[in-house]
Amino acid sequence: MSLTLSFARVLARSHVPSALRPHRRLCLRRLSTSPLDPAVQRFATELAKHQPCYGISASYVKILTEPCQFYQSLLNLIRNARRRIFISSLYIGSEDVELIKALEASLEANPALQVHIHLDYNRCTRPEPLSTAHLLAPLVRRYPDRVHAWFFRSPKLKGLMARVMPPRFNEGWGGTWHPKIYGADDDLVISGANLNTSYFTNRQDRYVQLTGQPELADYCFSFLEQAASFSYSLLPSSTEQDAYVLSWPHKDSHPHHFEPKAERILTAFQEAQKTRASHKLASLLSGPSSAQGDTDVIVVPIIQAGQFNVREEERCLAMLFQHLSEPSSPTSHYDGPLVDLTSGYFGLYKPYQSHVINSPVACRVLAASPKANGFYGSRGVSGRIPEGYTVLERRFMKAVRAARREWPPEQPLEDRIESGVQLSEWEREGWTYHAKGIWLRPTPSAHPCLTLFGSTNLNSRSANIDTELSFMLVTTSPGLRARLAEEVDGLRSHAYPWRGAERRVRPFSWLLASALSTRL
Repeated sequence: MSLTLSFARVLARSHVPSALRPHRRLCLRRLSTSPLDPAVQRFATELAKHQPCYGISASYVKILTEPCQFYQSLLNLIRNARRRIFISSLYIGSEDVELIKALEASLEANPALQVHIHLDYNRCTRPEPLSTAHLLAPLVRRYPDRVHAWFFRSPKLKGLMARVMPPRFNEGWGGTWHPKIYGADDDLVISGANLNTSYFTNRQDRYVQLTGQPELADYCFSFLEQAASFSYSLLPSSTEQDAYVLSWPHKDSHPHHFEPKAERILTAFQEAQKTRASHKLASLLSGPSSAQGDTDVIVVPIIQAGQFNVREEERCLAMLFQHLSEPSSPTSHYDGPLVDLTSGYFGLYKPYQSHVINSPVACRVLAASPKANGFYGSRGVSGRIPEGYTVLERRFMKAVRAARREWPPEQPLEDRIESGVQLSEWEREGWTYHAKGIWLRPTPSAHPCLTLFGSTNLNSRSANIDTELSFMLVTTSPGLRARLAEEVDGLRSHAYPWRGAERRVRPFSWLLASALSTRL
């Protein structure tokens, strides 16, 4: 069976009697399904030709909504792990010793447990009293054969630039390791959140928990293994004055010139995973009727690493908006797709801006207000970054108005004959905003049947400089679609009309936004 045919069958499962459908795992209850919108089904079928895809049951997908839930899930993953823990993040905060203690306790209790951690080199080696590298060094020293810590350093930062670029600025200039994967054994939490106290308390993000998924967990684990082949290894120091050393153990490449190697490895990895996943999915859908488990969710991993010429996210989103732009019958009011798009750092990548503005699809954009921006109140140049985003938002809205696509916040969508684009800002007292992703409703009154989640901020940084791993989820499950609606509606409950046009922006902030627009 071809992958295209098998994917089409799983997306149109309402046409297949339940007794004839294969099962991978016994569900606690049967989940009824509904057919997908034809445009979404065509997109998903085409997507499967290009990307690895994994069929799972909605009963094993949980949408978390609060930072405290995310933190508790992390601790539970670590404490319940028996074979492997694999973590990918930008960094681990110096104050988060409970996580380190939980890792140590699990290592002590389970002699066979292996821990794999992948982080960003520059962010984790800041010259501060207790950097992430200092925090992990005792674990590596105590369990040298069981704790494996890898630090990615962008090859863009080299030569004179690497020597003169001060700490913190070097993170923004060269690009960072940005995937957020938190896994143990066959369980996962995929997020955009880092491992820092604010992300566990009052910094809003997204969190998708997937339990009992060996194939998808193996994919994430293998992805980190591949990335280790072009990253530094954290090792205990042999001298008393140094807590650790960062070693480049790869004799086949130089740490400043590994772009071709990374491109080759990531491309080959995705191709191999696509072939492996297609065989498993075809087998799943054509296997014996005695197999167990409903498949009403497809999860598609998407790598974006522009500096290595890996641009899967761009291809996927171009395909999505192309299929959503197919002509439809005219009606007295707009009844087409509704896209919700959000980013805590709204410097929407130019091709994505074009998709949003030039397509006939209704789109609501939610960005962080200046007060909800993580850089609000920072000292020095970084304190101007929220104003820089206001500049980028003004440019976006200017383009929206030039295309005559503005959707006024006071006008309900059902009162519009045509679609439009609406920009709002998220603000909650005492909180900052870091959520990112896309939700797609086939019609304004329907629940989302598709979402993009993971590490991408959908901006120029994510597209061209940082290394990202995100996931596209397509589902026919009414229960999961309702939970996705609750998630996006919950975020939008703190949305206010965009006020950027009336905000004061200082001249230096204009210059900052113009000079660094591709790095914000």
